[in-house]
Formats: sequence, structure tokens, C-alpha cells
Amino acid sequence: MTQDELVFEKMTFDNAEKAYEIDRSDIPYSTVEDVPTLINTLKFGAEYDLIGHAFLISTNGKYVGTIMMGEGIFCDTDPEQFEDIPFYRIMFFVLDKNHRSKGYGSRIIEETIRRVYEEYGERPILLEVQEDNEDAMRFYEKNGFTKTKYMEGDDYFFVRGYNGTV
Repeated sequence: MTQDELVFEKMTFDNAEKAYEIDRSDIPYSTVEDVPTLINTLKFGAEYDLIGHAFLISTNGKYVGTIMMGEGIFCDTDPEQFEDIPFYRIMFFVLDKNHRSKGYGSRIIEETIRRVYEEYGERPILLEVQEDNEDAMRFYEKNGFTKTKYMEGDDYFFVRGYNGTV
């Protein structure tokens, strides 16, 4: 069986609303932010000239996902080890409910990481997962992320590419 081609389209202010086409009806807002939050995050990155990429992903002419990975700005709730080192943060990653558990997510995250590393260099990557989202935690661990002891509210921090202890 051949895998469907994934098309990575750079997200812009002109096309960001196409993310509404992604069926995420089974994901509560408390688990993953909504499209207006995605657009606001895109604006924040542009305003502060942060490096990284935001993509709309399609296959067979249908939008099936979106991911945003960019330069991290240290926050007081981040693991303290990241206060003085450059890192990336995955701030938004949503996959259409009809395309999950089929390998799309792993392909999307790996290709995004590859592109960011190729263009901007390697750095550790941080992301947060709500503590009751066990499927997402398994997914990220399967894709090389390590769950840390650090939490922000109900979210665990996960890290990849960091050689120290978190």
C-alpha cells in the first residue's frame, strides 16, 4: 500500500482560515486551541519576528492538519533548564479526526522538524500535552519526545533533542 502524498503549504494570514476545514469536532477546546488562537499565535510570531514554520497540510486535495513549530520564548512555567538556551516550541498541532492512527501525524511532525532544523538549525523542542490526553502522550513518546515532571496547569511538558535531565 502506498502512502498518500502530504502537501505542506506555508500558513499565511491569507490562508489560515482554511484550518476550519479540518474536522476536529471530537477535540475539546481545553485539549487543543481553536483556529482563532492559531491565527493569533501566527500574528504573535510575525510581530516578534520569531523563526519557525506554520503549515497547513493537505492530502488528496483536502486539508487534514496544521502544525506550528517555532522559536520558543521562555516563560516562568517552562522547565528551568530552558531559561538560557535557545529552543523551539510546537504550539499547535491538529490532525483531522478521519486521518489519525494512520501514520499521518508521525510523518507531519518529522517533516516539520526536518524543515525547521534544515532552515534554522537544531535546538531542543518543547511542547505541552494535557494530562488526561493519553493518546497524545503516547503519540509524542512514540515520536521521540520524553514526558517531563514539569507541568503548566494541567499540561505536562514534553521535550525532544535535549541532552540534559528535565
